[in-house]
Amino acid sequence: MSLFYLALQEGPRGLELPALDFAYLGTRGIVGIVMLIHMFFAQLFVGYIIGSPILQAWGVRKGNAHMQRLSHALDRFNVLTFSVGATFAGMFLVLIVGLYPRVTSALFTHFFWFFPMIAMGAMVLTLFLLYVYHYRTQRRSIVAGLAAAFFILVWQAILTGVDTFMVTGGGASEQTIQSGGNLTFSGIGAALGSIWNPMFIPLDLHRTFGNLSWPAFAVAAWAAFRYRGAKSADDKAFYDWAGSMGVMWGTIFLLLQPFAGFAIAYTMKAAYQSNLPAVQGTGGPYDRLVGSGTDSWTSNLLYINLLMVVGLFVLSNMAMYLGAERHPEQSGRVPIRFFGLVAAVAGLYSISPIADWPFLYMRYIMMLLMVLATLGATLAYVRGRRLFRYGSPSGGYRAVLMLIGVLAVALTMDMGYMKSNSRVPYTIYGQSKYRVDSERPITQQQIDLQTRP
Repeated sequence: MSLFYLALQEGPRGLELPALDFAYLGTRGIVGIVMLIHMFFAQLFVGYIIGSPILQAWGVRKGNAHMQRLSHALDRFNVLTFSVGATFAGMFLVLIVGLYPRVTSALFTHFFWFFPMIAMGAMVLTLFLLYVYHYRTQRRSIVAGLAAAFFILVWQAILTGVDTFMVTGGGASEQTIQSGGNLTFSGIGAALGSIWNPMFIPLDLHRTFGNLSWPAFAVAAWAAFRYRGAKSADDKAFYDWAGSMGVMWGTIFLLLQPFAGFAIAYTMKAAYQSNLPAVQGTGGPYDRLVGSGTDSWTSNLLYINLLMVVGLFVLSNMAMYLGAERHPEQSGRVPIRFFGLVAAVAGLYSISPIADWPFLYMRYIMMLLMVLATLGATLAYVRGRRLFRYGSPSGGYRAVLMLIGVLAVALTMDMGYMKSNSRVPYTIYGQSKYRVDSERPITQQQIDLQTRP
């Protein structure tokens, strides 16, 4: 820091430091890649820290050894991989501080009493309770695990509030955000008002459902992969059961995702139209999301996202149908097959070139039909699971489980990039001082101007 300060003194105006950029990827590209890697591990962490104590408590109550074994596997994964996700989170913070110093300092000051103070306090409690859950006795560990799940959801909610604030902007007329860092009711209220924006609740629900859905599909893919190397009959039965549990768990929360996603788009549109003026040549966040009145790559991502959502629903129904072969009576597969076919036809229609025929909202009607048909298949599958005999899944079924795990990962990564890209060309939408391009580091001249009495 001393050498940096001395360098700034050179010359009458100080040393002009250039903005940083990266070849091919650009500033946004390198930051986005690091953040997506962090999201991969963070979302698994959130999903498993919620799921593990629930499975543990359920397994103890029912005397189900498979549930307790899966609970320990999820907990062990979190303990072993948390440092990887945290490393990329730290790398992300270094990048945004170095590449976006002004916007980072503005957000840090504005949300100081929520992030880092409350959010970091919640994370410290989460980690403490995670290790209590990992090492202590069964009864104490379940309570600690459920408490850790609560605090990680507090952390998620605060970060979601900051995220949605950056997408919807700081207010009309592109006014610079006001400081919320001072310990006064007005300062804290300003930060809370920014967190409690119209997009906050839908996105937080969407993330919660997503963190309980795609990590479950990841469990199904892991179980299908591990089954191949299983030697004992007990291991084969466990991995077969875990794959079935992952499909059921993932599909139940997948059913909620389209409703939360629609609410996000609706509130994004409403918030932009009510609070922010049009920005020449860019459109609002919603316009960029859907490609309305502006040329946006995000609109292509939205259609790709729709393709993957339909694919995930179709594969979920296929996995349930193939998995129902364990039922002692083949008639148990009949309702799953019926509902699965209805869901597949409705989903394929919703992404076809004639999706808007015979009227505009036909696409949404077909998607609703796809969700309702999948709900019917899920209810039939859950009802039949009580009679399943585990231990010998077919190769086709295991291939579908691995495919659904890969597709779920691709879908959640696409959603993250699509949402962030909707605020371009701003880092905080509507704030002209905070652009997506990297910023020049603060010079001594700027420091002198800010510190003059």
